[in-house]
Amino acid sequence: MTNPNLIIFYVKDPAESTPFYRDLLGHEPAFASPNFVAFSLNNGFSLGLWRRSSVEPQPSAIGNRGELGFMVEGAGAVEQHYKDWKARGLPIAQELTTMDFGPTFVVLDPDGHRLRVCEPDK
Repeated sequence: MTNPNLIIFYVKDPAESTPFYRDLLGHEPAFASPNFVAFSLNNGFSLGLWRRSSVEPQPSAIGNRGELGFMVEGAGAVEQHYKDWKARGLPIAQELTTMDFGPTFVVLDPDGHRLRVCEPDK
């Protein structure tokens, strides 16, 4: 069985995006080169930041065509993350709201990638 374990965001410059994710994730990257930086995540996944100009084959389009979700558990955990991330000055794309699946909000990284916080499915 094949298990996906790497999420890649195409970024303008990994060196510019690294401080954002270092602060957000609370740790240093596991790998760093001029064109690619990888952060290990606690669930066995890695988040890669790949310099857009060096991606092969070149992507056909860029933009908000997906999101990276952070599912947090516990009463008030989504609201606490919202307050923390807003206090850090992260750009809010969707204010804290309740949708069909529960409380949620969205922030943007330096390249405009959407990062959604929500509760896990119950």
